Amino acid sequence: MSESESSFDHKTFLRSLTPGPGVYRMLNAQGQVMYVGKAKNLRRRVGSYFTRAANRRIASMVAQIQGIEITATHTEAEALLLENNLIKEHKPRYNVLLRDDKSYPYLFLSDEEFPRLAFHRGARRSKGRYFGPYPSASAVRETLQLLQKLFPVRQCEDSYFRNRSRPCLQYQIQRCTAPCVGFVKPDSYWQDVRDTELFLEGKASDVIERWVRKMEAASERLEYEEAAHLRDQIGALRSVQEKQYVSGERGDLDIVAVAAEGAVACVQLFYVRQGRNLGNKSLFPRSGDGAEPSEIISAFIAQHYLGRAVPQQILVNVEPEDKAVLEESLSLQAERKVTIQSRPRGERARWLKMAVDNAALALASRLASAGSARARLGALQTALGLVDLPQRMECFDISHTQGDQTVASCVVFVDGAPSKADYRRFNIAGITPGDDYAAMRQALDRRYKRVLAGEGRLPDILLIDGGLGQLTVAGDIMAELGVDGVLLLGVAKGPDRRPGMEQLFLLGRSAALILPADSPALHLVQQIRDEAHRFAITGHRQRRGKAKKRSVLEDINGIGPKRRARLLKQFGGLQGLSRAGIEDISTVEGVSEKLAQEIYAAFHGNK
Repeated sequence: MSESESSFDHKTFLRSLTPGPGVYRMLNAQGQVMYVGKAKNLRRRVGSYFTRAANRRIASMVAQIQGIEITATHTEAEALLLENNLIKEHKPRYNVLLRDDKSYPYLFLSDEEFPRLAFHRGARRSKGRYFGPYPSASAVRETLQLLQKLFPVRQCEDSYFRNRSRPCLQYQIQRCTAPCVGFVKPDSYWQDVRDTELFLEGKASDVIERWVRKMEAASERLEYEEAAHLRDQIGALRSVQEKQYVSGERGDLDIVAVAAEGAVACVQLFYVRQGRNLGNKSLFPRSGDGAEPSEIISAFIAQHYLGRAVPQQILVNVEPEDKAVLEESLSLQAERKVTIQSRPRGERARWLKMAVDNAALALASRLASAGSARARLGALQTALGLVDLPQRMECFDISHTQGDQTVASCVVFVDGAPSKADYRRFNIAGITPGDDYAAMRQALDRRYKRVLAGEGRLPDILLIDGGLGQLTVAGDIMAELGVDGVLLLGVAKGPDRRPGMEQLFLLGRSAALILPADSPALHLVQQIRDEAHRFAITGHRQRRGKAKKRSVLEDINGIGPKRRARLLKQFGGLQGLSRAGIEDISTVEGVSEKLAQEIYAAFHGNK
């Protein structure tokens, strides 16, 4: 619709408009909010849209204006807050929108007799200390896993902690000192808690100095085992320092870099807290049909930081359009000075360049991909109500023939694609034949003990081929291992076991989630489930084939190659041996009556 065709008389409207600060909302013919903006001088800012169009995007929007709503404010900083709230409420088409507008995860250290270290997201109501924010749930889980190796502070749920009568598996793998059953003195436990706090505050060197003194004292007392343990801990902590600490940094700092091409934009966000690099995150805001980088970074800072914890300084590769008002608003919110810097020097310039390079790479990867995998991941994120896009998913399945030669499979998908190098199989033994629950328990126990010990990393979603029963088993073993922050999802076949009728179960919910047969999210779940099924069946067939080629004599203790050869020669092969009685078998040189009984039982299934 052209301006001449529009019924909106902008000249008359501008004559009555205040020259003071405020917020304006552009409306189309249907009364929908197309754009929300703020201004120090409303008359001048709104008038500029009708005198010159900055780009095609703005020209397209102006051609559709059928009304403008105004809210006057006392200050420009107040207008910024109102603009941010209105953008989140209306999600206008022509604004830059940060779609990842959710709370970020933290590490939480509770305030109680034996504090708990845990993953936390949401309102911070519980008493204790919060460290972060972290860029993603996986970054928190990696830090928790690292801290367990350095400082054995419990990570189990309080309900689990209060009802223990014996130590859990975390104690057995030396990831916890078992305060639940009194295996550690409170003073010793609190020292681990204080060391954890020092590490998270960026004071790991204080911990190392104390450990060095303890190591030297243990050596002088000739307690070399204790000294060696402390030496290994010091080495591990120094290694972590080298990987995580930012040269010359001791405070809180965020690095924000934007890269844009056409209507696609990527914002790369690095977090530095207490001198520690907590990781980075790629965000893809909707760029308002081709907004300029300065507009994107301005909108990002407002939407991301207003109402949240703000660092002391934000480094940016493009100076935002309204830097002064952003600094003023963020400083008022944080109750301390907050600065936005676009031209840092020295080491900070190097870190900003790294963020710019990461933004460009992430944008190129986004543009290069067909988008099908991300679309399916996005659909799954929406269907399950997840805050973050799931990056790593693992799925388990069990295969056997009437309980014989049971094999469990674990397949791994990263960013929606199979990661075959991470696939694992588990030969199940020591369970009642056909007990799928026990098989699943054993497979999960073996898999995630290894992950906790440093082999691989935890998934965002753990899929179990089965319904609520299998899902409950998975929940129990994950709780027993102290694994937190992993979404458990059961995939059960629907009526008549027809594809497209699958039922999805989430732990703690009895009602099944049923997705449409054409849902991209369901297609992704089906692909992962089918891959786990294929991998399990292949492993089972291989194991069964090996068992057929294997002599039953090889499984009997006390029968080596020489005795096996004598037995087969004496009876003319396995068939003749299987027909022999205990007395006949015991006549063979080197075979006692007890061993003859075991051989007979191996063929006849009784003892």
